[in-house]
Amino acid sequence: MTPRRVVAFGPGRANLIGEHTDYNEGLSLPFAIRQGVRVTAEATGGDELLVTAVDHGERARFRLSGGGERLGGWRDFVRGAIGELSAAGVELRGAEVTIEGTVPEGVGLSSSAALEVALCLALRAMAGAREPGDPAKLARLCSRIENEWVGTHSGLLDQLASLLGIEGHALRIDFRTLETRPVPLRLDGWRMVTVDSGEHRSLASSGYNERRAETERARRMLGLDSLREALPADAERLPEPLDRRVRHVLEENARVDAAVAALETDDLTAVGELLDASHASLRDLYETSTPAVERTVERLRAAGAAGARMMGGGFGGQVIALLPPGAPTAHGATEVAPADGAQLLEQR
Repeated sequence: MTPRRVVAFGPGRANLIGEHTDYNEGLSLPFAIRQGVRVTAEATGGDELLVTAVDHGERARFRLSGGGERLGGWRDFVRGAIGELSAAGVELRGAEVTIEGTVPEGVGLSSSAALEVALCLALRAMAGAREPGDPAKLARLCSRIENEWVGTHSGLLDQLASLLGIEGHALRIDFRTLETRPVPLRLDGWRMVTVDSGEHRSLASSGYNERRAETERARRMLGLDSLREALPADAERLPEPLDRRVRHVLEENARVDAAVAALETDDLTAVGELLDASHASLRDLYETSTPAVERTVERLRAAGAAGARMMGGGFGGQVIALLPPGAPTAHGATEVAPADGAQLLEQR
């Protein structure tokens, strides 16, 4: 029996360390957060979705037959969900859909993946699916929405973190095998916070796609299947700036495993140092920082952070920082902690 009403939640994510490595088959250490996107769907029996985006104060209709040109913003995520789920053989049903979120957009907390995941869970459930399905398969489907319908050439980090989050844990993801391993993140009086740099960006129109294209060009020049196979000496064979891009990827992968080792021994001071090293690499080797981001990082360090770095695609957005016990909370900071992943909240 198909449900008449479904409520699904997709969390955003914070990425502790491992930035711009997912699309290079590298390593990352993200965690789902409590803030996210909630999608409510109520069956109407028609052949379209009537969607209200509460936070935007907008409403639009979408034919379940899909197609059409890009519309921009949240509408392309809905179009993409319809198109990709239909292509996967899901028999969608007409519904009135409401989208509302607690995760801010365009600041590096992956509001996009939260929306994709919540939409797909809700629409699949409305079609009669009883289980979320294979998380890796669903993550790839959500990634296609972002890549092919929205125009951002992202990897799978955000979608996997949103789907597979475990409360109290970060998630070590190997993007070559898609193997995931929960890593306890015991803060014990320490706090993890994010601060908006005040500079928002759209990944599709920022340098994100350019950086991805640069690492792809480096891979081809080296004759490798992925940069996961590269050695430090390989970077030295490349012209600028490709040499710096590859150095960042290799060193960032190593920092992920160093962070895992530090968390397993509850050495949060070492984790803070790794955050600082990651930021320096993103700034100097990958060149994704901005003056606003640098000011935010310095403000957090001056306030006593053990480490801070830009987070997400770069070119603006959020900075994540690790605060030791007793350190004051910086102005405008939002505390984040590892939370459970996406789920169906209601199905009846």
